[in-house]
Amino acid sequence: FIRHLHSLPLRRQETSLWKMGVYRIRVSTGSSLFAGSNNQVQLWLVGQHGEAELRERLRPMRGKEMEFQADVKEYLGPLLFVKVRKKHLLQDDAWFCNWISVQGPGAGGDEFRFPCYRWVEGNGVLSLPEGTGRTLVEDPQGQFKKHREEELEERRKLYRWGSWKDGLILNVAAANLGDLPLDERFLEDKRIDFETSLAEGLAKLAIKDSLNVLVPWNDLDDFNRIFWCDHSELAVKVRDSWKEDAFFGYQFLNGANPMLLRRSSRLPARLVFPSGMEEVQAQLEQELQGGTLFEADFSLLDGIKANVILCSQQYLAAPLVMLKLQPDGKLLPMVIQLQLPRMGSPPPPLFLPTDPPMAWLLAKCWVRSSDFQLHELLSHLLRGHLMAEVIAMATMRCLPSIHPIFKLIIPHLRYTMEINVRARNGLVSDMGIFDQVVSTGGGGHVELLKRARTSLTYRSFCPPDDLSDRGLLGVKSSYYAQDALRLWEIIYRYVEGIVSLHHKTDKVVKEDLELQTWCREITEIGLLGAQDQGFPMSLESRDQLCYFVTMCIFTCTGQHASVHPGQLDWYAWVPNAPCTMRQPPPTNKDVTLEMVMATLPNFHQASLQMSITWQLGRPQSVRVALGQHEEEYFSGPEPKAVLKKFREELAALDKEIEIRNTKLYMPYEYLRPSRVENSVAI
Repeated sequence: FIRHLHSLPLRRQETSLWKMGVYRIRVSTGSSLFAGSNNQVQLWLVGQHGEAELRERLRPMRGKEMEFQADVKEYLGPLLFVKVRKKHLLQDDAWFCNWISVQGPGAGGDEFRFPCYRWVEGNGVLSLPEGTGRTLVEDPQGQFKKHREEELEERRKLYRWGSWKDGLILNVAAANLGDLPLDERFLEDKRIDFETSLAEGLAKLAIKDSLNVLVPWNDLDDFNRIFWCDHSELAVKVRDSWKEDAFFGYQFLNGANPMLLRRSSRLPARLVFPSGMEEVQAQLEQELQGGTLFEADFSLLDGIKANVILCSQQYLAAPLVMLKLQPDGKLLPMVIQLQLPRMGSPPPPLFLPTDPPMAWLLAKCWVRSSDFQLHELLSHLLRGHLMAEVIAMATMRCLPSIHPIFKLIIPHLRYTMEINVRARNGLVSDMGIFDQVVSTGGGGHVELLKRARTSLTYRSFCPPDDLSDRGLLGVKSSYYAQDALRLWEIIYRYVEGIVSLHHKTDKVVKEDLELQTWCREITEIGLLGAQDQGFPMSLESRDQLCYFVTMCIFTCTGQHASVHPGQLDWYAWVPNAPCTMRQPPPTNKDVTLEMVMATLPNFHQASLQMSITWQLGRPQSVRVALGQHEEEYFSGPEPKAVLKKFREELAALDKEIEIRNTKLYMPYEYLRPSRVENSVAI
């Protein structure tokens, strides 16, 4: 051996001696239940110039970091992969590996981190690339080319597109939870929390039903009989103020569904004024000229077939609300039209604040019920959950784990597929919650989702464009608009920081074939050809890439946060957002309390609404706030510095919102970064 060394050139001798020696290996196992494994785990180190099988056999323990040393005789060169194989004889005991760290050779050797954050199962060999993000262009020698191709080939078999209903954007092909890839399933702590809270909610529902089944239900105050638990502090304010016009208007700005309101550029064509309404028309024209006229149009509901619940017909309306923005920031309703005009029929009545109180209240209840439908199905399910699933599916199918955009976006896709499968099998399934208590259930909800697909424009997913298009920029009382814009800008700078490390020119973006395939998969496949709605088919510049990735992350975080937790606050007091209406919309203004109570949900429907919105909207005990994920997919100081700056900016925004909210009677909390979940996970 010594003679052989003397026969080598001096530089090769030095390199070989330096590259052979002792490596320190650390292996981190997840902390959730069953993350450890009784099976033996074997490791190999793969370097640029060689490969070494390690003698040590591990039995990973939950929540533990195991460390050992290995004396490697082979010349490896810079490490590229760690290969992992888990052996079993009788039972395959899956292991959740966080990461593997290798330092060496010798005490002065470099440390390499190999992120995993997934389940290791079966007998196959899993290759973990070193954690530095690399595009195809950044791998000119093709050292990772085979790994990228094999990983994506395997993923495309595992993650297959499916269609829950014809005409809807696509989803993962999984009829039930067992069909999902294991890495998309809830970890045990999340599963237990979710299922325990569901059981708790159903138990309380049974208690409320039993207490009210024989009790008269004929006054609005009777809804207090189911309001004795599972409500937030804000929900109490909703109960106490829901009849007020300013409170009604406020919800379009900052409530559970801030996505519908827009500034009027003209009086809507559907707004036909019956005889004697000339003064109302003049007032609307005056507000229009002053730029203070706003509208919320529910025309999408027109013609949707209403549900039949326990042989009882339910009803839908398609309202239009015209509102004026006052100098003090209050948004006040001026006119409510509950149905569209029909050819050959008298124009539908216009309800006004000066109408008899019960008539005006019932008209507002119809608007709030219609908002419930569009919020839950469009703003929440379609634009939040299902859109995030398209992004998640395309990411898993098109971006290898070594790609920097995969590393950037993967923390924001956690648990999305499982929560969506649960929704399709429980909330909007046949005989699910919508069929049981919601007026769009029984098939109307599916038709509404199909109709809404064309409204999924690229601009509507990007707050700078959406808020501009809807005329909400500069509206000081729209805290949603202010916070969404600020949060978007912070996410954009974060994305820009990572992109600048790997895509240094527009040419690099154009030549990144994996990135182009990912973009096209979202637009053309998942969204069923959404290029006509402004979604890009390719990414031609760094700016366009940053904007697109920011849209993806904001959709999975801020956008969902703006429409999800508000359910707990705004829907617990059922008259403020009725899930169904049991009588048709009024055609005149002779309205009594008895008519209002006969129209609003009965006690069982109201109890179930409150139970489900508590289950979904409650603060989650197992959650990750925006940017606070523990997973480290990137190696190296540069991306860590970008993440650190991101977190600092989020903390600063959080503090600013906290200070602002101390001055508000109705604090707007939904887009506080500490309240925004890191992914669509509930």
